[in-house]
Amino acid sequence: MRISHMLAAGAALIATPAAAQVAPSPVHMNQTGFLPTGVKRAVVQNGSTKPLQWRLVDAAGRTQASGTTSVFGNDRWSGSHVHQVDFSAFGKTGRGYRLIVGGARSRPFSVSPATYNRLPYDALAYFYHNRAGTPILARFAGGPQWARPAAHLPERASCVRGKDSKGNVWPGCDYTLDVTGGWYDAGDHGKYVVNGGISLWTLLNLYERQRASGTASPFQDRKAAIPEAGNGVNDLLDEARWEMEFFLKMQVPEGTRLKLPVGIKRTEPGMKFTEVNASGMAHHKLASEKWTSLPMAPHADPGKRQLFPPSTSATLNLAATAAQCARIWREIDPAFSGRCLAAAERAFAAAKRNAEIYALADFTGSGAYGDNDVSDEFYWAAAELFLTTGQPDYEQALKASQHSRTQVPTEASWPRVATLGTMSLALLPSKLPAADVQRLRRTLVAAADAFLGDTGKVGYAIPYAPAGYPWGSTSSVLNRAMVLALAHDFTRNPRYRNGVIDGIDYLLGRNPLDRSFVSGYGARPLQNPHHRFWARQLDPKFPPPPPGALSGGPNNTSMTDEIATEMKGKCAPQMCWADHIRAFSLNEVAVNWNAPLVWVASYLDEK
Repeated sequence: MRISHMLAAGAALIATPAAAQVAPSPVHMNQTGFLPTGVKRAVVQNGSTKPLQWRLVDAAGRTQASGTTSVFGNDRWSGSHVHQVDFSAFGKTGRGYRLIVGGARSRPFSVSPATYNRLPYDALAYFYHNRAGTPILARFAGGPQWARPAAHLPERASCVRGKDSKGNVWPGCDYTLDVTGGWYDAGDHGKYVVNGGISLWTLLNLYERQRASGTASPFQDRKAAIPEAGNGVNDLLDEARWEMEFFLKMQVPEGTRLKLPVGIKRTEPGMKFTEVNASGMAHHKLASEKWTSLPMAPHADPGKRQLFPPSTSATLNLAATAAQCARIWREIDPAFSGRCLAAAERAFAAAKRNAEIYALADFTGSGAYGDNDVSDEFYWAAAELFLTTGQPDYEQALKASQHSRTQVPTEASWPRVATLGTMSLALLPSKLPAADVQRLRRTLVAAADAFLGDTGKVGYAIPYAPAGYPWGSTSSVLNRAMVLALAHDFTRNPRYRNGVIDGIDYLLGRNPLDRSFVSGYGARPLQNPHHRFWARQLDPKFPPPPPGALSGGPNNTSMTDEIATEMKGKCAPQMCWADHIRAFSLNEVAVNWNAPLVWVASYLDEK
């Protein structure tokens, strides 16, 4: 698909203000349609304790399939009494189908192998839209409404210094770094290594998984709308390199000694600072001195930009992703590959030397991203370095880790990254003994089985049944879907692919809100994310979100914004959501949520 085609396709999906006014449907299903093969479900809220009759009719009203619902009953996650419809056996392609359940009728929908042919590109476009240090151009962004001047260019910053919220005086550093580039993390203008790390890894893992499986990449050169298209390199890699180059700039220079809190896991008054050799560590984040206001384009940010002290977790994120970079670019760009490998090995050595330096600088203006257990980051970084180098030191670090013996991994998240290391080791060729590779594959399949076990517990039949929905719950569903997809790769058992479909169906409309959490997709899509530039809800001079941005979704465990606070204690977990720009704990967008959307959408679009 050429760039001009891509932009036209994306523009056709843009949600209009009228989209949010589309009446809710009583039949909840994926609002973008279905693939011919795989599971096809709908859910209806109905108080009947007896099965209901359902019919699938075509555009002419002719019955194509029929049956009775499965009565799930009371569902604690949606707060409703629900019935499930399974019409998976129907696979005839076409448009204008409707599902009639009792007296309820669905919207028209399609069955097509092209159901996901645009979503991978629009989901990846999120990253171009959120690039720092470069102008965002209309011809790549999808139109003039999303164009903006370069922001934070050039971006030279020194370390935060002075008193934090607890009265501790941070000494700062005696250097500045050019940290131009990278992606803005979420709705704010901060750039965070730990959240960027899992996002960068996910995009690169998609590339590696498709190479390992012999699947053609949908992002071959000139397929995505980015300035680098035409340079002979896969467009997915071009986008990932934008962030990788920023990561390399965040590494502490050689010969640097800094005063940092060592072995302290919580910010308290009177923290002790110890001088350490910080060479090779990575600064935790870069952000503005104060929270920027809503709305605000990045180039209008008036605040001073500050580096935050290095942390062990950020350093290991750099080590893991730079090692991944080194092997991927080995033949594409040997010089860049060499830079990445040198940075990865320096970072891993620095983390071993400074194994207990946590993110504690408590200043306003950015998210904390604190993590006081870095054993999983050590395992992940060792895995990526071993895969790239084959060196026995990294293999020994793997074997010594508790995470190498985990029987059933969890889905990954930015503070829990051990599963990333296991996924890489199970997927890619290495010097690891074949028996160990098979054992790791079995652990991932066991995790996938556990996820599928949740499907039967939830009225909306998704492989996700947490005690409560966390901030960014949609990404939790997608990170589970990635494990399910690998289980399908390893076993060819279709039930794992069906689990992936169940997850994406939930995000695209099969939920009690009857909403698509992806902008520009479905009859009732996300329109008002918490984002300082995609802020039309507050000011018509600002644009709506472009197609392909994913909301963090329902959250009933950390409802901290003004919109969520009013809902707290009054909503079932899947109902704790609002499409409002000020609902940052419910409706923010972020790089680590869109990255698995790219991965999963690309997987489902494979022919």
